[in-house]
Amino acid sequence: MNWKAKLIKRGGESRIAIYFEKNQDWIDRIKELEGSRWSQTLGVWHLPDTLENRMLFRIIETPIKLPSAEGIAHIEKFKCWLLSRRYSDSTIATYSEALRYFLTFYNEKAVAEINNDDVIRYNNEYILNNKLSGSFQNQIVNAIKLFFSTVRDTKIELDKIHRPKREKLLPNVLSKEEVKIILNAHSNLKHKTMLSLIYACGLRRSELLHLKPADIDSKRGVVVIRQGKGKKDRIAPLSDKILVMLRDYYVAHKPTTYLFEGKFNGEPYSEYSLQSVLKQALQKVGITKPVTLHWLRHSFATHLLESGTDLRYIQELLGHNSSKTTEIYTHVSTKSIQQIKSPFDDL
Repeated sequence: MNWKAKLIKRGGESRIAIYFEKNQDWIDRIKELEGSRWSQTLGVWHLPDTLENRMLFRIIETPIKLPSAEGIAHIEKFKCWLLSRRYSDSTIATYSEALRYFLTFYNEKAVAEINNDDVIRYNNEYILNNKLSGSFQNQIVNAIKLFFSTVRDTKIELDKIHRPKREKLLPNVLSKEEVKIILNAHSNLKHKTMLSLIYACGLRRSELLHLKPADIDSKRGVVVIRQGKGKKDRIAPLSDKILVMLRDYYVAHKPTTYLFEGKFNGEPYSEYSLQSVLKQALQKVGITKPVTLHWLRHSFATHLLESGTDLRYIQELLGHNSSKTTEIYTHVSTKSIQQIKSPFDDL
């Protein structure tokens, strides 16, 4: 998809205008970005002029500041290293771009001379001064650590590079009643089946969209999730109820390459269109919570825990590397909490 971005003024405020051919997937994507607006006058979507949005749409201020020739060569080596280790395209783009911004900051210094003090200075003078997010800071840390531990042997002491303190956020969970209402909102069989399968098997959005018809193993009663996050295969159980729904869907739509295909056979359904399917369901049933597709996965795990499923099995079903990741659902499960009697009742 071809697009271009440029700075504009709207109401005295600097904004970033995004120009592209009319495409619903891109419209949905732009809508999800914080502060996005549509200008009827200009016929263009525009976003707040923030450093992160400039990075996202590659708007570079003049005079253009670039890494040194040595830095550019190292970035290319880093890309080749990531590619040879079969990192995903999105990870390669994210890490190489993060490294580019870091080496641009030190474009007058030899890469071999960069040390821990330089990383701290970059954090204070660039990331914090520009009020960039903790997630961006984490990307920088990941890129710097990987680069200096693989491509370049320098004075960096990797263990001393600190990450931002991780926010302790609880996963968002829906009640079983809310899930039922959402899943029954659509009369469209395809839309209903996609949302139902995410909840029924605890799938990530990308995992659902990359499923193929052969991944539904009705004889064994499982769905095979291939190359999920971390490039791991796993299986999830298929309930009789979801299997009936999948069979009806298969008869009606006859998918070829992917289980859920877009407008053209052989192409996967768009992730942004899938998010729109959920938004439409929420609007139909009047739920105003900012529900995302991942809430269905969180709800799947929490409801399993509340029904007595062992945490180790939930970890396997979700594809978590560490049990600590799965343990967070114990903090949102209401099964034990509801049994606690408040002292207020005794007053």
